[in-house]
Amino acid sequence: MGEMASVEELRRNGKSSAAFRTISEVASDLDVPQHVLRFWETKFTQVRPLKRGGGRRYYRPEDVDLLRRIRTLLYENGYTIRGVQKLLRETGGRITDIALVGGVASAVVELEAESEGEVTETQDIKTQVQLRRLLRELVEVRDLLKSRLHRG
Repeated sequence: MGEMASVEELRRNGKSSAAFRTISEVASDLDVPQHVLRFWETKFTQVRPLKRGGGRRYYRPEDVDLLRRIRTLLYENGYTIRGVQKLLRETGGRITDIALVGGVASAVVELEAESEGEVTETQDIKTQVQLRRLLRELVEVRDLLKSRLHRG
């Protein structure tokens, strides 16, 4: 929260990363139409922008992060709206990078918990780190495959 905004951030949009954003700024940032953001609000109760006079919406940084993850799940990972809703319920509204693997990570964590008994907090953190590495590798493989398919 108390971080200084980078010069690049300020140059790009004139606001720090902690600033509230209008619907037009968020739509532009995420490359989705404004009506899609309003629709997602009706489908994902976790997205709650502040509404001011005249119904103007102001999105907090955490709203934008959540919308970005929802967009990734829907547009890049092939989730349905119902699938994202279920994921939000299962994660208590906190979709992390691990969730973007498409359920693989949660299955791995569950299997580890079953095979090793109760998972300690330290083990859980190590598992999350390993899964984040796995996610990065999977994304690299996916991108490599996409680039090869487009070439050829």
